[in-house]
Amino acid sequence: MDGHPIVEGELANIELLENLYQDYQKKYDSLDPSWHRYFQELETASSFTTTNKQSSSSNHVDHVIDVLRRDGHLISSVNPISLNPSSFTFSLTEYLKPCVDTQAIIQTSKFEYLRKIYCDRIGFEYKHLNDKKMEVWIQDFIEQQFFKQTLTKEQKQHVLACLSRSELFETFLHTKYIGQKRFSLEGAETLIPMLDLLIEAGAEQGVQEFLVGMAHRGRLNVLANILNKSLDTIFSEFGEEYIPTSLEGMGDVKYHKGYTGEKIKTRLGKSIKISLSPNPSHLESVNAVVEGKTRAKQFLAGGEKARKKIIPILIHGDAAVSGQGVVYETLQLSQLKGYETGGTIHFVINNQIGFTTIPRDLRSTRYCTDIARAFGLPIFHVNAEDPDSCVQVTLLALEIRQRFHCDVFIDLNGYRKYGHNEGDEPAYTQPLECRLIKGKQSIRKMYYDQLLVQGILDPQMMDQLEAAYKAGLREVHEKINQPQAISSVVKQPFSIPQSFFQSVETGVNLEKLISLAERFSQIPQGFTLHPKVDYLVKERLRQVKENKLIDWGLAEHLAYASLLEEGVSIRISGQDCCRGTFSHRHAIWVDQHTEKDYYPLAHLKQGQGKFEIVNSPLSEMAVLGFEYGYSVVCVKGLNVWEAQFGDFNNGAQIIIDQFIASAEQKWGQKSGLILFLPHGLEGQGPEHSSGRLERFLTLAGHDNLQIVNTTTPAQFFHLLRRQVKHQFEKPLIVFTPKGLLRYPKCVSALHEFTQGTFREIIDDVFANPSEIKRLVLCSGRIYYDLLAEREKLNQKEIGFIRIEQLYPLHMEELKKLIFQYPHIQEVVWAQEEPQNMGAWSFMFPYLNELISSSIQLSYVGRERSATPATGSYCLHNQEHANILKQVFKT
Repeated sequence: MDGHPIVEGELANIELLENLYQDYQKKYDSLDPSWHRYFQELETASSFTTTNKQSSSSNHVDHVIDVLRRDGHLISSVNPISLNPSSFTFSLTEYLKPCVDTQAIIQTSKFEYLRKIYCDRIGFEYKHLNDKKMEVWIQDFIEQQFFKQTLTKEQKQHVLACLSRSELFETFLHTKYIGQKRFSLEGAETLIPMLDLLIEAGAEQGVQEFLVGMAHRGRLNVLANILNKSLDTIFSEFGEEYIPTSLEGMGDVKYHKGYTGEKIKTRLGKSIKISLSPNPSHLESVNAVVEGKTRAKQFLAGGEKARKKIIPILIHGDAAVSGQGVVYETLQLSQLKGYETGGTIHFVINNQIGFTTIPRDLRSTRYCTDIARAFGLPIFHVNAEDPDSCVQVTLLALEIRQRFHCDVFIDLNGYRKYGHNEGDEPAYTQPLECRLIKGKQSIRKMYYDQLLVQGILDPQMMDQLEAAYKAGLREVHEKINQPQAISSVVKQPFSIPQSFFQSVETGVNLEKLISLAERFSQIPQGFTLHPKVDYLVKERLRQVKENKLIDWGLAEHLAYASLLEEGVSIRISGQDCCRGTFSHRHAIWVDQHTEKDYYPLAHLKQGQGKFEIVNSPLSEMAVLGFEYGYSVVCVKGLNVWEAQFGDFNNGAQIIIDQFIASAEQKWGQKSGLILFLPHGLEGQGPEHSSGRLERFLTLAGHDNLQIVNTTTPAQFFHLLRRQVKHQFEKPLIVFTPKGLLRYPKCVSALHEFTQGTFREIIDDVFANPSEIKRLVLCSGRIYYDLLAEREKLNQKEIGFIRIEQLYPLHMEELKKLIFQYPHIQEVVWAQEEPQNMGAWSFMFPYLNELISSSIQLSYVGRERSATPATGSYCLHNQEHANILKQVFKT
């Protein structure tokens, strides 16, 4: 026997188990080691040893009851595809061995009552909770109220109606669009009534909006039957002639798209909003995005007061929820002050397979939901063929979320009727399971028969409803397949974007800057700062009041303060961003005696924008996903994610590729999120040098990003303000400095903040154009090294142009600046990064097109490399010196 002896939810035959247990007790070597482990776990879990024989009978009863409450889920009938459910059970006597009086205990009425609760069609997992008050409440509710509050006749009829719409929709797609991917919900159609009655119950309790994130399985069904997306739109997206609208750009496949159902009406007349976030094939990446959207909506609706009114729902697959690390990262955010949303309701569509991989190869845990145990969250395992229990558990999950403000997991055990995407053959690898599934009645038919027996179903009325739904599907399908309907769908896929280069006034008058500096430098009475911070605060104020040169950290503070006073809310998160990785920001002050926090930028004036800066957990993917989601909703604010070092974006590459760079083109989803990526080769080794500039330039297209490698504090000031003043939302990628934060020449005069705007390209103000023969183009911190070397060598024939914004590249401005140098013989692109990294590969075709063939175009920088930088400081200096020699030909 290979692997785990019992596949999740599959109960062992009692005779087989008893024989194997006897073999185990005799220590037979022939018994597979997996069975040894299995019975050892059961004996440990039972919490009984032979010493229990001396205990009192009442203590035995308490122990047995505790076992039921804690481990009853292990023997609950939650699996609808057991190989032979009628003959499968589990011996409680064996499970409780060697407790004395076992037979007497299990014959008591209390035991039988609790056995029916904990060992029947629902698996309750709650004895591991961190919140003991919640544990007691759940236990009392389950044992005293849960099974008394059965669904009403009307609710059951509605459940059947939901199941009918769900099944008929999938059947229709299967017959009309043969072989096309749709990721059918069949085998887990019960999700639809669960969601429907959850939304209805939420609306009755005052919930105003649900935000949903889910992968592919059942997505079209949810769009059609929960969010009321029009069937003609869904059907048209199956057509080969379908072209996305101008709002979608390039568009995406139908089972990735999102949708917002505005003011959906419940059966009781309540209005509620439901939105489904678009999601790529990186299945669980949407989790953090939805949480960020929820947090932003709650903020706009009043903050903590809105936590009960706006609720996130995440729908997972069993393989993904147990296999993808972003699930853990996102859960880690759930109780953190800067990220909490009041709890998420999780549904796991448990098909008991991942594409073709069975559970024993999918995970090392018993359940796919075991990750929730690490966070002390309640978990409920339900059988998709028992819709009543599924709906009741869903309503219980809502109650727990609203009462205890925590996440709740519902493990919906079903199956997959067809292959992974309806285009493959599952019987290649799961023949027995497929044979069993093909012989099953649908969940709708089983529930229909059940209600018929209960006498609460009007067959004629139900048949009429189903016939009407089928007719509606046919009517829409016939209409959508008419030639004129197809032609009306065809639209231009792109709209002309607004110019990036339109000047935006971002200066702030001197009096205002002085006033702001005075306010964010005000130390509360009795507050003791660290001596170095105290000096920094006073020095910043002096620099502004005495018209001194402004460094990077102060410029950043002035930008934030000016926006906050204008009513713009700012949110910044990242690892150690409050102080700043390089101890340059100090947006948080900590009293040296009490450790009390103070955020000076949050205390500028009454009615200012909200200032929120949060030290994130050691996570990139989930945190960046969260901030991206936040920025999608909070479009009028300034939202920043800062990497501790630029290359830390490696851990969030999925969010960058699938959302930040492409979401507008795929789904029309816009974001103004800012990424701060500390960048610069300064001898700190391969892991702390590069923000991977080349990756972002590779992702650039259709004016999707703003990629900036700016060189002065004033430029940074105007850039941040421009991001808010722009009339459009585009992600802004800023390669921020490290060493330049305190570099004496990386400063700006105060008048540079009071006028002007951000400049995409900066000319050489120290050069005489008529003397320049070699024109050097560069970006970022290398400019200061080149400038220092020119001063040292007193070379007047070399000029520098700084490309501050690499994308979109302002070609007209660059052309104008280059052509003002009439005697240049050579144009050099100089960078500190290796040749296959940095901006050279991006800039070369532009420069090659722009520059006359009579002018030589050259590259100067490090040679091609597998790593961004050397780990040797000595070698780093040698490489850097070689770059300067090549530029100046010394």
